[in-house]
Order: sequence, then C-alpha cells, then structure tokens
Amino acid sequence: MENPLLLFPQLNISASKDKSYYKVMKSTIKEEPHKASKPGAKQKRNRLSLLLQKSEFQEGDRLGKPGNLTKAASVSPEEAVKWGESFDKLLSEKAGLDAFTKFLKTEFSEENIEFWIACEDYKKSKTAHELLPKAKTIYETFIQKDAPKEVNLDFQTKEVTSQNIEQPIITTFDAAQNTVYRLMEQDSYPRFLRSDPYLNLVKGRNPSRPTLRRRSRSFTVNDFQGVRPDFTIW
Repeated sequence: MENPLLLFPQLNISASKDKSYYKVMKSTIKEEPHKASKPGAKQKRNRLSLLLQKSEFQEGDRLGKPGNLTKAASVSPEEAVKWGESFDKLLSEKAGLDAFTKFLKTEFSEENIEFWIACEDYKKSKTAHELLPKAKTIYETFIQKDAPKEVNLDFQTKEVTSQNIEQPIITTFDAAQNTVYRLMEQDSYPRFLRSDPYLNLVKGRNPSRPTLRRRSRSFTVNDFQGVRPDFTIW
C-alpha cells in the first residue's frame, strides 16, 4: 500500500495536531475563570444560610416559646404577684399583657387576646368615619365563619354582631368582647397563674432558661394492674 503522504502531499498532519492542541488549551483557559468563581458562589450560599437561620430564630422567638415568655420584660416579683390579684389587673399592665399573650401562643389560642386588643383599639376611634373599616377588618378576621383567627362565640352573640356590622357603632363588638374576656378569665388565666414562667417571675428566678412542656398524664399505674404482657408482638 502506498504512503498516503505521497498521494496527498497537501495533507499536513502536524497542523491538524496543532489545531487539536489549540482547541484543548482554549477550553482549558475558558474553564479557569469558572473555577475561580466557585468560592464566591459558596460564600453567597453561606451568607444565605446564615440569614435563613437568623430568620428562623427570630420567628421562633416571635411565636413565644415557653422559655421566652418573659425574657424581654424586666418584671419584679412584686409586680408579678399583682397580676394574680385579678385578670383585669393583668391586662391593664403592658408587661402583664405581653406575658399573657405569649403564654396563649404556647397554647395556640392567641386569637382570643388579639381579638380583645382589636376591640379595645376599635373603641378608641374618634370619628364615625374610622369605625366602618375597623369594624369590617375585625369581623373578617375574628368573627365571620372560617375567619383566619375565628374566636369561639355562641350563636346568638355572633348573629347580633353580624347584623350590626353594616352600620357599626362604638358598642358593636361589646357583647363578643365580653364573651371572649370571660372565656380567657375562666379558662386561660388560671392556667397562666400555674405556669412555670409566671411562677418563676413570682419567685424572682431567671425566666430565660427554657422549661419543658409537660405532657398530660393519660393513665396511672392502677390502669396496668392485672394486665399480662403480650410477648407475641415482639
């Protein structure tokens, strides 16, 4: 077989190799800046992760975990004792209202105190022009069926409030507010006074240390007397 170089003298194999080598070198040069940019992207991801962690921490603190109920407030034992005198005394002081609100958040019933606060603000309206938008917001947030923060009202109270919402006056929400007030006073308030964060305040202890939420005791030792273990389940 004849040498291909003799048949095709114009064929330059070395030139072809040079072109291939150039292409490889060119692609390598293009990849270098990309590699250099990786640390920058990694730093951005780290910064984003830190921001997310900070946001989650702030969100958890906002929700009022048991150990943080009174962390932000400097309350003396004497002041805390006064909160136990009456429910009205507790709500009349800002620190007491804040502590009780955070306690309700741990029980997932903060809509009650938020509704009460909204009603107090509503009654401070100075003109009739302010009443309608406020009344509509309160009704749609707390009272109407399937409201995002619907409070527990009896049928009659809810019906009367719904009828008066078209032409609201200062006393439009009085009946509903009184119902929710009595509910908190008779149900949530006694539990608040028995809670660890409140008792720690009364005793002058540091409330910043987290306290464990106790599970309700569903059954006692007597429930197991006379019951034989079933080992077949293992």
